[in-house]
Amino acid sequence: MKERRHILFHIHHCRGIGLKGTKRLLESLEKLHTIFDLSPSVLQRLTFSTTTNSELFYKDLHSFDSERYKKLYAENEIDWITIEDEDYPSLLRNVYDPPFLLFLKGNRNLLHAPRKLAIIGSRKSTPYTERVLHDLIPQLVKKEILIVSGLAQGADTVAHKETIQSGGNTIGVLGGGFNHIYPKQNEGLAHRMMNHHLLLSEYPPYIKPEKWQFPFRNRIISGLSQAVLVTEAMKKSGTFITADYALSEGREVFCIPGSIYEPLAEGTNSLIQEGAKMVLSIEDIFSELGV
Repeated sequence: MKERRHILFHIHHCRGIGLKGTKRLLESLEKLHTIFDLSPSVLQRLTFSTTTNSELFYKDLHSFDSERYKKLYAENEIDWITIEDEDYPSLLRNVYDPPFLLFLKGNRNLLHAPRKLAIIGSRKSTPYTERVLHDLIPQLVKKEILIVSGLAQGADTVAHKETIQSGGNTIGVLGGGFNHIYPKQNEGLAHRMMNHHLLLSEYPPYIKPEKWQFPFRNRIISGLSQAVLVTEAMKKSGTFITADYALSEGREVFCIPGSIYEPLAEGTNSLIQEGAKMVLSIEDIFSELGV
């Protein structure tokens, strides 16, 4: 098992095949170490990748210096966990396309907090989100509910800051690697969380965030949590995508209702109409989380 997780670490740093290609390799190879004996053409067949991508993967597979990077990560207090490890979060393990490897910086034990609530909302959230979270989060913290969010502008930033100010614990899920915190104005918050809470990412620290990575990382935010609270969201937004992930993963979705004249309430009101639970008081959340 130890050897297999280290090979998975190695594969995770190789370009060309992505998450789905890695998944196909794990399903195809009973003995993962045999991957080093495969030709580019066989790798292409197993991963369903293009010739160019399979050759790129083959090149990285035989040139990437895993031991050097493990040492470098350790020197920078960056931990990592694979889906092969016993302490990989069980809720996350059961989502569709779970990350095969996560990089961690901070308090790893927070992964196993018994109650976790994801809080998400618009990057252009209004003072309404601030007011609601200023009221709700201290009450959640009193019940030792950990807050998960994405360190983005708007609702995510408010959620993390309110949790910290209330003396609670919080996890931030990044859309890129630790060396490229986005947005820049949250670098201070990110470093505070690295020191006292937990940041995690499925991307190696040197990977810059790309636009498509943010909605994709949302499956981790909802996957880590028992439930998701949506503050404000437009339809077809990244927040709306996260709510869809949560519903498909069997998570409870809570929504703060808003004015029918407010564009940022269209998403939340629509989700309520489709069956999400409307939150009028903290008791609406507590009752579903078994508090």
